[in-house]
Amino acid sequence: MTQHAKGSFEVKIIPQSPTTDSTLGRMDIDKTYHGDLEAHATGTMLTAMGSGQGNGVYVAVERVTGALAGKSGSFALAHKGVMDNGAQSLVITIVPESGTGALAGITGSLNIIIKDGGHFYTLDYTLPQ
Repeated sequence: MTQHAKGSFEVKIIPQSPTTDSTLGRMDIDKTYHGDLEAHATGTMLTAMGSGQGNGVYVAVERVTGALAGKSGSFALAHKGVMDNGAQSLVITIVPESGTGALAGITGSLNIIIKDGGHFYTLDYTLPQ
């Protein structure tokens, strides 16, 4: 049965050494999740910018460690975001078999909502019985 979690998060994006190509970037991610997911996450993001305004892509991986609905453990998230002439698509998936502790076997996806200057998430997930 799919369960749902929601809340807010803060994120710090820390740029790393520039590459020899100014259209490519690498950043470290440091996040704190609040709400149904009380956790800390670290990860890495890679970016590529296309020509013209509103074109680019990012991929990222992050390890989330804490408690989800009171169950302690960790899991990894894989991000892929594309902007094509300003139209955005974003897919964030729980990495299969990445769960540990009481979150072992977790599957699902996360959605990010940015509104009124804040960052929010919804997480749809399934845990084994």
